[in-house]
Amino acid sequence: MTRLTVDDVHQYLHGVCFKNGPPGTVGAETEWFVTCADDPAAHPPGARVRALVEAAGPPPCGSRISYEPGGQLELSSAPFPTGLAALHEGLAADIAHVRAALVPAGLDLVGHGADPLRRPLFQAEHPRYGCMRDYFDATGFAGAGLAMMCSTASVQVCLDIGADAADAARRWRRTHALGPVLVAAFANSPLCAGRRTGLRSSRQGVWTELDPCRTAPVTTGPVHDGGDPAEEWARYALDARVMVIRTAAGEWLADPGMTFAEWLDKGEPTLSDLDYHLSTLFPPVRPRGWLELRMIDALPGRYWPVPVAVATALLEDPAAAAAADAAVEPVAGRWAEAARDALTDPPLAAAARACFAAALDALPRLGAAGLVPLVAEYAARYVERGRCPADDLPSEENTAWPR
Repeated sequence: MTRLTVDDVHQYLHGVCFKNGPPGTVGAETEWFVTCADDPAAHPPGARVRALVEAAGPPPCGSRISYEPGGQLELSSAPFPTGLAALHEGLAADIAHVRAALVPAGLDLVGHGADPLRRPLFQAEHPRYGCMRDYFDATGFAGAGLAMMCSTASVQVCLDIGADAADAARRWRRTHALGPVLVAAFANSPLCAGRRTGLRSSRQGVWTELDPCRTAPVTTGPVHDGGDPAEEWARYALDARVMVIRTAAGEWLADPGMTFAEWLDKGEPTLSDLDYHLSTLFPPVRPRGWLELRMIDALPGRYWPVPVAVATALLEDPAAAAAADAAVEPVAGRWAEAARDALTDPPLAAAARACFAAALDALPRLGAAGLVPLVAEYAARYVERGRCPADDLPSEENTAWPR
């Protein structure tokens, strides 16, 4: 196979990861903890969950089902070029389909950013995940690595890169600057493995502790910085340590002890190796031919559409985008404050209120007026009061959140 050069890497990331085109397509991924109704502290066997879901047949609206190493169930929607309303209808139907397969067996899907009760239990079968665990062990991130893989869950929003290079750069900056506001507004993980962590988003705290060469934000520049996002992503990818190598004999090797740039210097990696390396990088905004927003805690079942609607409105509607740029510029980079304080942080609270107001105004223009009541309900319950779902922390005796 043809060996890569540094120039090949830059060209590939420009042409594939930052592929331009008319925006408007929307996708989302929802991750869920599977719990036992009669014993919320128990881990249902992964094989049992998979058997029940497979017996129910494929989801009706095309979502792909996969499983994280701790048994979290992920539904990845099909991309919806017709926009937000169709995505909401389709993914909601697919979530209901999976839940209907589990509930008769005494199981359910529960939305938290971090598992509030159970300690991590590694249930993965694919060698990729075993190598990930070995990598984190070898690099000093064993605890955070296991927690990330087995005890966290998110709502991920997938939106187009942009119409052209200039639009892509604006959207890239906007999503990074918006990240702390999304962490704060949707923080939903004050407990992890049965203990209070002191954070409202323990999930974000886990990611912050974990291997910054692959989990830190790619850019920290201001909203209106004119830098080339593809070049920033190339530098990030080249400087990141290689997690896993698949050998010619079909074996999996964890932590070969070099960055991707150092591997290139040896003249060994192929395009397939680059693709795989990119899949092991987990920044809060990841470019994959679309922008994948990865910083939002999983939410109680009723509210998963809210971050999807808000993020989509703030990127897709020009007036809402302009309002978001002005609102988030003062709080860009406040990741730690967002995880710890959420909307009790006054600057983050002010930015969130402005962003929700802009999103609510924009949703009818995007053909998603049907989502306005739910987003307004969430805003009234949390954002306008400087609160987030983590502030619904139950008492020590009752650890059951809304589902």
